[in-house]
Amino acid sequence: MYTFLPADAVRQSGWLIKKTNRVDGGDLYMSQLTETIRQPNTARQTTYKILLLIALCHLLNDTFQAVVPAMFPVLKQEMTLTYTQLGMIAFTLNIVASIMQPVVGWYTDKKPMPYALPLGLFSTMLGMALLGIASAYTFLIVAVILVGIGSAVFHPEGSRVVHMAAGDKKGLSQSIYQVGGNAGQSLAPLISAWVILPLGQIGSLYFAPAALVACVLLLVIAKWYKAQLIAVPSAPKKESTTIGISRRVWSALFLILLLIFARSWYISAMTNFFAFYAIDHYGFSTTIAQMYVFTFLAAGALGTFFGGPLSDAFGKRTILLLSMLLAVPFTIILPYVNPYLAFFLLFLIGFVLMSSFSVAVVYAQDLVPGKIGTMSGLTVGLAFGMGAIGSVAIGNLADSFGLIPTIRLMGFLPLLGLFSFFLPTDKELAQTSQS
Repeated sequence: MYTFLPADAVRQSGWLIKKTNRVDGGDLYMSQLTETIRQPNTARQTTYKILLLIALCHLLNDTFQAVVPAMFPVLKQEMTLTYTQLGMIAFTLNIVASIMQPVVGWYTDKKPMPYALPLGLFSTMLGMALLGIASAYTFLIVAVILVGIGSAVFHPEGSRVVHMAAGDKKGLSQSIYQVGGNAGQSLAPLISAWVILPLGQIGSLYFAPAALVACVLLLVIAKWYKAQLIAVPSAPKKESTTIGISRRVWSALFLILLLIFARSWYISAMTNFFAFYAIDHYGFSTTIAQMYVFTFLAAGALGTFFGGPLSDAFGKRTILLLSMLLAVPFTIILPYVNPYLAFFLLFLIGFVLMSSFSVAVVYAQDLVPGKIGTMSGLTVGLAFGMGAIGSVAIGNLADSFGLIPTIRLMGFLPLLGLFSFFLPTDKELAQTSQS
């Protein structure tokens, strides 16, 4: 008895079927099938169209988040907020996202939710609108909570879309996705200089239409996402078989999270407070000071893009190690140089330090296979959370001891990158994930 299957259907299904008797005229006939092995097709092509769309949505999502710190100079002046209150606004935004991201990722690992992506952006749109009309500190907090919820939903599900579209180019694909987000964050100083400062607080309302566009784009992505879930069923999950392997995984995760802590606190210091430092220390106008922050963040976006391909070529552990240690001399001397050299150093620090952003996500996903959303939520969410705690802590230090000594102290944080030496190598990581 013969069974007829179109060859194209077999190829496009994402599964391989072995041990067939004959292939005739492009159609596959199977007789006396003695062994059928169904396994995921790891040679899938990279879907660049989806990667570029989700990267664009990531850019828009993180641009909306970037509006919050971009408004700090205006809010400080118009609502007479303290550094601590500004830090608390950043804390609220980031802590909501950081707490919810791993929870959303854990849940969607069990039950993927394609249409959560546009719903998350809708929450962000509401937050942006409220941010523009808030007349009291309490309403500002509510607004950033809504933005934080949108971010928490978007990031783990967006990372899952990237994983589906990546094929065998995981580092490059994650970089394309993350560079969108970092590019959006880098727009904060320009938003402040060109939109918020001229228009004031109400300027954030101008971003609501862009949020609506992002919702529409995410509806297109969600449709593709849903089709992938139907076409390629989830592979069976493997359970860890030994306590030793489990302990090794937890140790590596702890080290990754430690590196994210150091990087996030330093980035928080630069993003939220370096503009004030430049105004006080160099006598800059707010506009010029924001351009320095833009240089740091734009270089970070560039570094994020190159970090993924470099990790594909030279190994994830190598890039994680170098991105921290190479930044150390520059971060330490930055507060002591003239404004011209500071501009150059900010570019170098941003590029080098952020080159490991997407690499840390892929490393964690490889460390715990089958938990794409959870690991994305944990690593990216922790970056938000550590940035949130850092915003409050750095704000308190600046109020208590002065902004200049605080910025100098932050320059030593990348030294924690020395712990990267204890991470498993890429070869050991592959062996751990296959165990």
